[in-house]
Amino acid sequence: MTDRKFFGTDGIRGRVGTKPITADFMLKLGWAAGKVFSERSDGRKLIIVGKDTRVSGYMFESAFQSGLIAAGVDVALLGPMPTPAIAYLTRTFRAQAGIVISASHNPFYDNGVKFFGADGFKLPDEIEEAIEAYLEKPLITEDSSKLGKAFRVEDAAGRYIEFCKGTLPSGSNLQGLKIVVDCANGATYTTAPSVFRELGAIVIEIAVEPDGFNINQDCGSTQPAILQNAVLKQEADMGIAFDGDGDRVMFVDHKGELIDGDELIFVIAKHRHQNGGCSGVVGTLMSNLGMENSLMDLEIPFARTQVGDRHVIEALRQRKWQLGGEGSGHIICSNLTTTGDGVVAALQVLYAIRETNTSLNVLKKEMHKYPQYMINVPIGGKFSLKNCPAIQEAVLLAESELKDCGRILLRPSGTEPVVRVMVEAEDAELANRVALRVAGVVEAEAGVDFSR
Repeated sequence: MTDRKFFGTDGIRGRVGTKPITADFMLKLGWAAGKVFSERSDGRKLIIVGKDTRVSGYMFESAFQSGLIAAGVDVALLGPMPTPAIAYLTRTFRAQAGIVISASHNPFYDNGVKFFGADGFKLPDEIEEAIEAYLEKPLITEDSSKLGKAFRVEDAAGRYIEFCKGTLPSGSNLQGLKIVVDCANGATYTTAPSVFRELGAIVIEIAVEPDGFNINQDCGSTQPAILQNAVLKQEADMGIAFDGDGDRVMFVDHKGELIDGDELIFVIAKHRHQNGGCSGVVGTLMSNLGMENSLMDLEIPFARTQVGDRHVIEALRQRKWQLGGEGSGHIICSNLTTTGDGVVAALQVLYAIRETNTSLNVLKKEMHKYPQYMINVPIGGKFSLKNCPAIQEAVLLAESELKDCGRILLRPSGTEPVVRVMVEAEDAELANRVALRVAGVVEAEAGVDFSR
């Protein structure tokens, strides 16, 4: 991948009001995207635009709309919709692209943009590079006779709800299940509860009153404490939490215990394997070693990629496998959809629970999860792990101490100036001790005083 000025590993994201997350930039980005996709289409030029519930979405939706129209592209406005819904509707509308205005699990003061191609997958490098090239050119508005038009899709939510329900086998239902659903005051606040309720579940909704500022605030998949308490208080069978844009999911079992993405992937994989339908699973460098070992015990092939759902999806396509994801709750069921979809993944877990007539608390115990410790060590400026002998020696020492009962991973973050030191082992005390020791070496070698 070549160096990009704006596009990161998953679109463009940052603080609202700080370039490039500004109204004028989004106007130009909409125009640039419109020009690039117009050049690749001989027929109708249509791009759909959706957003999550953060307050800045109104501003950026208008800016994108203007830029796309100036480029001669029609715009279908979906309003607040989950990110995976935009991927799905891009395909069903036969649009050239889908644009999502969202910062996922970030606070309300951040925002960003993700793109999907006509096939519902993230954009290839060449198209992102072409868009960046157009950003360097002056914005020239098409002649009035060639301007695009905008319209709102009134039944977008209903279309997506029906799609989600249709990912379960005919006749499947959730009757008798009592579920607490935490929508993070985000994009799933209308769709997710409707899906589960229409399939017969008793649904208790929390964090479904977005006001533009409370998205992901003390709720959702990244902050599940409220959900855990609600499951216990309501004596529910389980809880389901989404992030702000609906592409992540976490569960809470009836005892209030959190079930992360790795454990959910294992539950889905084992159920599919028992029914002859799991060719293999793709995880990442951060996937729990316990999941890998548990899958191996079932003779289910497993492969790791770089961190990021984009890498997982690419590996699934290359291997022709149908299940992958991350511990954060990004779960891709590629036989059902083209991207991480929290609702679709949740339905696959619920299907396994109903088909096996087994509680989630029991199903999760079939995977031996290793204790994992993560320490984020701040670094100043450019810092190379490979060019630091002291760190390499510390890693070798850690590996010899962990042997075959654990592993260590050092990884520079792609989104913030930190090195992530991750250690997991069967022995929690050993994992914690090794992580602290290696993080101390990284901090000393980084040459930055973090005590202030």
